Amino acid sequence: MPAKLCFVLMPFGRKPDSGGLTIDFDKVYDRVIKPAIARSGMEPVRADEEQAGGIIHKPMYERLLLCEFAVADLTTANANVYYELGVRHAVRPASTILVFADTTRLPFDVAPLRGIPYKLDATGEPDDVEATIEAISTRLKAAREVPTDSPLFELIDGMQPQQVPHEKTDAFRDQVEYSKALKSQLRDARKRGVDAVQSVERQLGALEGSEAGVLIDLMLSYRARKAWPEMISLVERMPRPIQSTVMVQEQYALALNRNGQGEKAETVLLDLIEARGPSSETCGILGRVYKDRWASALKDGDTYLAAGFLDKAIATYAEGFETDPRDAYPGVNAVTLMELRDPPDGRRSELLPVVRYAVKRKMALGKPDYWDYATLVELAVLEGNERDAKEALVKALSEIREKWEAETTVNNLRLIRECRERRGPVASWYKDIEDALAKTGSRH
Repeated sequence: MPAKLCFVLMPFGRKPDSGGLTIDFDKVYDRVIKPAIARSGMEPVRADEEQAGGIIHKPMYERLLLCEFAVADLTTANANVYYELGVRHAVRPASTILVFADTTRLPFDVAPLRGIPYKLDATGEPDDVEATIEAISTRLKAAREVPTDSPLFELIDGMQPQQVPHEKTDAFRDQVEYSKALKSQLRDARKRGVDAVQSVERQLGALEGSEAGVLIDLMLSYRARKAWPEMISLVERMPRPIQSTVMVQEQYALALNRNGQGEKAETVLLDLIEARGPSSETCGILGRVYKDRWASALKDGDTYLAAGFLDKAIATYAEGFETDPRDAYPGVNAVTLMELRDPPDGRRSELLPVVRYAVKRKMALGKPDYWDYATLVELAVLEGNERDAKEALVKALSEIREKWEAETTVNNLRLIRECRERRGPVASWYKDIEDALAKTGSRH
């Protein structure tokens, strides 16, 4: 996994302080802050490199919010730095480190916050450099374990961080505002094919400086066309602050797996889990990696290896559902694979009603989508409930957005049907549901 990014909020060039000393902030960055970030195992992204004519523009905000760590230099009470720090403290509960020249008198509002002073010589250049580098590096390493350093989250009971739009894949296009013309082009390109999507990408030119919304939509457009090599290439060329986000890394792993690079996909996902802990989405994609290995081993006739990967897939999906029981996706996959074991995993009868409750609860709280109805179809098929399966099917068909969605459900239903056919006769309506989904999905 790429090194974590640390955003640096600070003045640039030579600026006078309140005592008349002219400070060389570029040398403070090059000699102190940059090496301190590198020593902590991170990669620095400096704020002024993302500005144009002093204007704080959208890519600047994206990097400010997306970088997991930040260092803010409060020397000279620079207005831009304080504004950016306020934005950061409002959306990130932790991982923001404050530094300042030891001649600085901090404003009242930030004086109580724990900052790291650094020394300057008579010419305004950094002094006692090694000690400061070590202090900043140590604080950055410790910040990985500190739950809160934002005064807003420390002082206001019950305050929760707002969800940044990039964190939810399927809703991203609707949540992020950018060029309506470009959004329309990508929507049309997804219908016409990979070449059309590539044509839109060529119009963008260099990816550096492009808005996060554009790049994510472009990535998901390649996904919609199952253009896995193009999707992988795009992610690997994205600006690091966007490329290193959890959602992009998850989708990168998904594309790697679909492109036959399952081992690399597994490494990406395990690195994410080690760094951030398990989540329903990360475990869901990792579960698919193991599921595909199970299918491959089964095809090769290696039954023992297949059994091992099947158990691994079940455990990973189940962990994802336990991590967030509101997300039915890993839950329904765990239940389905439990059915496919020989003999079936006895836990499936306990888990199935919990998964159904999760999806129905989600539907009651918001606008149901394809995956909600598809999950109900799959659960009803597992229970052998024809009426409920067909009732959910009718609603699922009208909600299909991309061809691959229906294909995913059809594949799961086919696995269930074939497994049960090996055990005995199966009702004809099982195949009818698969055919209806495949037919409607092929039109997208």
